[in-house]
Amino acid sequence: MTHDHRAEVLRYTAFSADPAGGNPAGVVLDAAGLHEERMLAIAAELGYSESAFLTERTGEGAYTIRYFSPKAEVPFCGHATVATALALAERDGPGTLEFTTPAGLVPVSVVREGGTLRATLTSVAPHVEEAAEADLAEALAALDWAAADLDPALPPRIAYAGARHLVLAAATRERLAVLDYDFARLEALMRRLDLTTLQLVWREGPEVFHVRDPFPVGGVVEDPATGAAAAAFGAYARELGLVPEAAVLTLHQGADMGRPGTLTVELRTGDVRVRVSGTGTRIG
Repeated sequence: MTHDHRAEVLRYTAFSADPAGGNPAGVVLDAAGLHEERMLAIAAELGYSESAFLTERTGEGAYTIRYFSPKAEVPFCGHATVATALALAERDGPGTLEFTTPAGLVPVSVVREGGTLRATLTSVAPHVEEAAEADLAEALAALDWAAADLDPALPPRIAYAGARHLVLAAATRERLAVLDYDFARLEALMRRLDLTTLQLVWREGPEVFHVRDPFPVGGVVEDPATGAAAAAFGAYARELGLVPEAAVLTLHQGADMGRPGTLTVELRTGDVRVRVSGTGTRIG
């Protein structure tokens, strides 16, 4: 693997303290001077769902950040944000950071809990919108899901908290566990709707969910732990009254891929933004 001499590429996993769990991301702490073609090439060489690049330091603990999947730039990536914050905390110590993303300003705090670092990002203002019936039908067809596979208590919506995600709730854990979809067909729909992932969910309990995220537009079949989708899902759950206005949700993701991770989603009264937190660790 060859990289630009200015680009030291770190590898971190987010939402798990185990290097074999969570969602791996490439992190470049000094991407000043790298062209977007080079950043895309680095992301493609790594092959992770996303990699993050700090292109400019704008102040104390403040940076401009860009995110690339192996196929394209994306406006926001939660797990790569967490990975970058943890990398900075290991270098500079825990504290408060501020990332200027293509989607807007995202503050992140990093604290040490025992011997583990935990990062919490605060999303941009979210919103939730209806999904058109024809688009829903096409998504189900691409997934090879029947309408009866959906949980009527969690209706389909498109949710945004930095990136757009179609939220579909499975009626059973067994339905969620089987993911064998038409890659090209789902990718075409997602590009038309400007979706970053599908957020497939199953509700285990009042505030506990299992989630999976197909990500064909990024060039990978599935994202192992998806912070941007977790933030969007928090907004979705609050908007539909599925959880209290102030709540802490636990999202389990990646077990079906052999990379288990845990995302904590916090909703606060009087603040529309969504907080997503998790641990992480360096790989290798």
